[in-house]
Amino acid sequence: MSEPTTPADTFEPVTETTSPDSFWSEDLLAIVIGWTILLVSLFCVRFVTTEPAAEDTQASVAAEPVTEATHLLGPLVDKPKRWYDAPIDSFRKEIKPEEVVASEAGIAEGEGVGEPAAVPPPPKFNPELTRLTGTLGAGLIIGGLFTLVLFLTGGNGREFLLGFPAVFLLAVLSYVMAGQAFVSSYNLEYALWALLVGLVISNTVGTPKWMRGAARTEFFIKTGLVLLGSEILMSRLLALGLPGVFVAWVVTPIVLISTFWFGQRVLKLKSPTLNMVISADMSVCGVSAAIASAAACRAKKEELSLAIGMSLSFTVIMMVVMPAVIRFTGMDEVLGGAWMGGTIDSTGAVAAAGEFLGDRALEVAATIKMIQNILIGVVAFGIAVFWTTYMDRDPNSKINVGWSEIWLRFPKFILGFIIASIVFSLIAGFVQDGRMWTEASIGFTKGLRGWLFCLAFVSIGLETNYAAIKENLKGGKPLLLYVCGQSLNLTLTLVMAYLMFKVVFPNAAQ
Repeated sequence: MSEPTTPADTFEPVTETTSPDSFWSEDLLAIVIGWTILLVSLFCVRFVTTEPAAEDTQASVAAEPVTEATHLLGPLVDKPKRWYDAPIDSFRKEIKPEEVVASEAGIAEGEGVGEPAAVPPPPKFNPELTRLTGTLGAGLIIGGLFTLVLFLTGGNGREFLLGFPAVFLLAVLSYVMAGQAFVSSYNLEYALWALLVGLVISNTVGTPKWMRGAARTEFFIKTGLVLLGSEILMSRLLALGLPGVFVAWVVTPIVLISTFWFGQRVLKLKSPTLNMVISADMSVCGVSAAIASAAACRAKKEELSLAIGMSLSFTVIMMVVMPAVIRFTGMDEVLGGAWMGGTIDSTGAVAAAGEFLGDRALEVAATIKMIQNILIGVVAFGIAVFWTTYMDRDPNSKINVGWSEIWLRFPKFILGFIIASIVFSLIAGFVQDGRMWTEASIGFTKGLRGWLFCLAFVSIGLETNYAAIKENLKGGKPLLLYVCGQSLNLTLTLVMAYLMFKVVFPNAAQ
């Protein structure tokens, strides 16, 4: 039986962004905003057909026209990228020095073969602040859309509008800090810096009252997860077939259940919600799964912050260590890619680790991770049912919990996530040029989704007291739980990947 918590401390607070009597719950608003962005994005895709040049048409084999998909709103959304010496360069686009370009051309023509390659200098940047325009555009789109929806549905639109510029500025700072070349090389992503920025403010000078109205952690997260659904296409299931499904879908629930049981029965963690968030974070897909599971079991914000912090820290370690171990043991790219894809939490870190091994490892690892991401909605639903019918139920009560109570506790924004995945999968698979259409649309929405997550992490930091995090870490049990759970995850995933890709389906990755 879980310990009682006050509504104000939980991840799913009773005080929504709208009035208590309003029809517009925060989950519904997240679905409305998310799907508004998705539909607008789809309708803003344009197909451009380029006819072959005259000399190509006179060739023995006539060249076919080339069709490409462009997005009308694409230039309006961008973010700070990598920089080296001056932070302002994060808002500029890189250009290669002429000598590097000439060197690359010489190598392509077979010149200079056998000569030692010179280390290229840091790139130069265009003077125009083109990325600043996209950064401001993302802020205007998110801030304007959220403010408008809150005003129309009786929410606190005025408070949100007052504090949003400051919260967005902190998100920009987080992206700039993550873009520093040395920091970026270690994959210390924006989520970590966003959390730290918010925590420093909230635990030193304190979060100003006027800013709190825009620190809408749940609102940003839920909307971002709805957009994330469009990026998870069911065609990924077919890419690796049954081997990929077994690695991603069989090991994950075993690790999730085992880790939760271990934390409750062996380590005896006082907070079942912290136990569940850590278990879901580590076993499914990191931050996104932690967010969804926290909403399903109504974990405290401090517990979510702790789980995310541990996940990001171990992700950096695993991203560096796992490729080294794979190379040292002589493991082939397919098996190594499957192992990393099923264990490293962050999708970005999976891709970075895969690049260390090669293109084949990168493709297998990214595909396994995307298959695993599909479980976010399933896991959230399962946790909601388990928590409602067992963890929060009075053991002395003889009244059975009905589906209405489960529906009340279920994080309904997950439905927007699932529907987005299904709709975009159908478009990509059955509509003419559907693959290009969805890829162009996702290219736009993915940028907004990144900003929403960054705003959410800043908000978590602004709303979190370090003393509460320290209290949850007391005794080191949460850290021990993560280490033990991840060790089990590494072992089972490697065994399953070996069985699937080496024994049962040896030609699957071909």
